Amino acid sequence: MSALDVLALLAGIGLVAVTFYDLFESVLLPRPAIGRLRIANTTILWTWRLWRRLGTRFESISARENALSLFAPAMAVGLLAIWALAMVVGFGLILWAGRHNIRPEPSNLGDSFYLSALSLFTLGFGDVVPVSAATRIVTLLEAATGLGLIALVISLLFSLFSSVQRREALVVATDATAGAPPSGVQLLETCARYSMPDELIKTFQDWRVWAAEVLESHLAYPILSYFRSSHDGEAWLNSFGAVMDAAVLAMTTVETPAAGSARIMWKVGYHLVEDVSWFFRIPHEHVPGVSLEEFQEARERLRFAGYELKPEEQSWEEFQQLRSRYAEPLVRMAAFLAIEPTQWIGDRMFMFHRERAQRAAAGHQSTGA
Repeated sequence: MSALDVLALLAGIGLVAVTFYDLFESVLLPRPAIGRLRIANTTILWTWRLWRRLGTRFESISARENALSLFAPAMAVGLLAIWALAMVVGFGLILWAGRHNIRPEPSNLGDSFYLSALSLFTLGFGDVVPVSAATRIVTLLEAATGLGLIALVISLLFSLFSSVQRREALVVATDATAGAPPSGVQLLETCARYSMPDELIKTFQDWRVWAAEVLESHLAYPILSYFRSSHDGEAWLNSFGAVMDAAVLAMTTVETPAAGSARIMWKVGYHLVEDVSWFFRIPHEHVPGVSLEEFQEARERLRFAGYELKPEEQSWEEFQQLRSRYAEPLVRMAAFLAIEPTQWIGDRMFMFHRERAQRAAAGHQSTGA
């Protein structure tokens, strides 16, 4: 075996090993995994950046959403092609290194890749036949890999679409109270208008369970984050942000029996925000992202809806502290996913830049003093 054959053998074994590793972490491992050898995550990330750049060029919101919504389903199927191609190339290099034990002997790499594809997809035409024990074992292993690959990807697709349906069911149901696009203030207004304190408690309980499910599923299968809602004016990130806003307002601003449920929901939701921002490497600072004027306007709306309000100064201070924990990561995540902005959640980076500048100016003045 020549030096080039040894190099081809090692390269093939390495590529097959990396692909197996990526399959294991992407499909079988029920927890988030970050590594330099992640084929799926790297491919999804860079493909999305290009897709987002092209999709956001549409002036029509409908055309823009239609284009962006194609990414996740296409990428889910595309991963099968990527893994299959990597297997064909990897096993093809291994077979090329042992080409002297194949009849007829491959005259080029293309012939080895052809035999590799025949083995992976179990076609068995018989026009190329391995004759040694080693090459036969390689082809049998590749055939078993092909069957397992298809079975794993089919199960992955069912799992992905099932998770998306469960995620979107509560998003659609929340439209009735939070509106479309959703608003945390409107959620509280609706429950007060129709005298439904129990519905508000149930909403926080349902979204607590939702946040836990999304935390588990979207970190195990990051491609789920790219699936968009199928209804106009909806986005799972916006709805989640609206409910988090409603929870913070229930905890800090209004007197309501739902405050306890709101606090528990906020804790689980904050966990979701922290882990997702860590996984996608989204930097953030602790800023509320809402001005005092906007907060006062929300208070007046809630007062008009019939809520008894807590003192403004104390409420504003507590509101800032709690909302600063999740606001900016949600905004940056919405921008990353090209989600249309909505009230208090969405493309509000100007607010963060202004707050950052104000804090910097205040620090400079205190230093100068």
